Amino acid sequence: MRSNEIKQGFDRAPHRSLLRATGLKEEDFDKPFIGVANSFIEVIPGHFFLNKVGEIVKKEIRASGCVPFEFNTIGVDDGIAMGHDGMLYSLPSREIIANSIETVMNAHKFDAMIAIPNCDKIVPGMIMGALRVDVPTVFVSGGPMQKGYTKDGTPIDLATAFEAVGKHEAGEITDEELLDIECNACPSGGSCSGMFTANSMNTLMEAMGIALPGNGTILALTPEREELYKKAARRICEIAKAEAKEREKYRIKNILNENAIYNAFAVDMAMGGSSNTVLHMLAIAKEAEVDFKLSDINAISKRVSHIAKISPSLSTVHMEDINKAGGVNAVMHEMMKRGDDILIDNLSITGEMLYEKIKDAKILDTNIIHTIDNAYSEVGGLAILYGNLAEQGAVIKTAGITGDRVFTGTAVCFNSQDEAIEGILAGKIKPGNVVVIRYEGPRGGPGMQEMLSPTSLIMGMGLGESVALITDGRFSGATRGASIGHVSPEAAEGGLIALLEDGDEIHIDVDNYILQANLSNKVIAKRRADFTPLIKPLKSKWLKQYRTLVTNASAGAVLSAE
Repeated sequence: MRSNEIKQGFDRAPHRSLLRATGLKEEDFDKPFIGVANSFIEVIPGHFFLNKVGEIVKKEIRASGCVPFEFNTIGVDDGIAMGHDGMLYSLPSREIIANSIETVMNAHKFDAMIAIPNCDKIVPGMIMGALRVDVPTVFVSGGPMQKGYTKDGTPIDLATAFEAVGKHEAGEITDEELLDIECNACPSGGSCSGMFTANSMNTLMEAMGIALPGNGTILALTPEREELYKKAARRICEIAKAEAKEREKYRIKNILNENAIYNAFAVDMAMGGSSNTVLHMLAIAKEAEVDFKLSDINAISKRVSHIAKISPSLSTVHMEDINKAGGVNAVMHEMMKRGDDILIDNLSITGEMLYEKIKDAKILDTNIIHTIDNAYSEVGGLAILYGNLAEQGAVIKTAGITGDRVFTGTAVCFNSQDEAIEGILAGKIKPGNVVVIRYEGPRGGPGMQEMLSPTSLIMGMGLGESVALITDGRFSGATRGASIGHVSPEAAEGGLIALLEDGDEIHIDVDNYILQANLSNKVIAKRRADFTPLIKPLKSKWLKQYRTLVTNASAGAVLSAE
């Protein structure tokens, strides 16, 4: 066992002495040591109860003949951090989480790991850290939140609350109606109830085979979820206690491989996941040493039908509805009807191959998970756009488009999200405009802020079908509308987005993957000759380090190790 490095031999007497101080007994030194990576933090609705989940998991690990050692990562709640400079820390937190997993697991030579994430950057951060350590690892998330309801019975969620601010600003709802939404949009613990970033990533872990079935859809704080925690704990101990050859088989890089990356993107397309999944899956692919490029995504999208539409794309459907309709396995089983190779057979942490795991899955409600014959779209719910405005790519969640898929409009430019919010509220945006928010990329922000506030204002003010938005920042999974993010190269590195001026004509053609500024090469060259990038002042030492090391969104916004 890997843990023998800290517990076997006469020269490890000091190490054992320290371990005995934590409560270990003589008989424990022959058992596998399991790292329990918990993301418990009291400020995040999806995480405030994970300390209790940790206790359930550790109890089951002990009962299964292994020794658990729980440790924690940090976490940032994107919704609470949004709309102020706290959001600058959100994406950088992914790197801290990955580094902390690597640090604790390798410093103490644990044999295997069970990871308990739930939200936003925490899920991909834990996956990235696990790939660096490369021991058998089971992921079991805290689970999705229930959907909420207004007094009149309308299903609502966090996206409703953000868009309600815009509706209130436009005079469409009263103070009382806004308060009703505020008090009921997030009715319980769990990751926000739609197919936002957290639940997108928790769902994709099933597709990648690193989590058990139900991980993305079984509601938090339910007996069914508690049983999933126990199953995950038992499974990691089964693997950790197996013979060396069997343990080797389940190292995470043997499961989260090229096939798993492909399957994750394919399921993402079928379910219309958050645009943030592109950013995180690119980063995960790099840690898995898989050569996956942003340009590969459109090829997958063309092969996959979009069969599950979930809030924010369809506001009445939430994760609990997907669970009742058959879950992710039912989605994957239906996907295969488009072709035997739509998903690639691959090993799962359960011990099954993917095809075996989904062979008996069925759609239980075709109004929630559509059949291939009744797909929302013959192509997937995400697309990568290219053109002079996005030479290295930009991302749009096509599943969330509410207006036309071809749009030509005039630019209204802002050099920060705060400027954009102020401008939108001041009535500067009119039908036919393209809102340009720049210097919010990984380096320019720094930290690549989410743009849920401006996109929600646009939707709430009734401009969703007549206005587009482009940014080198990113979007919340709750964003909908013609919102294009991750524009690369970003403004801070001299991308064309930095040279745009108010009134420039911008052309968007989603189905032909085009994002183009209708400017001549002569005009572009003249503007570039006079260009000096905006560098925002920073006090934070961590954000200064991050800005120095981070790559752009087309590379997953990972930190350069060079």
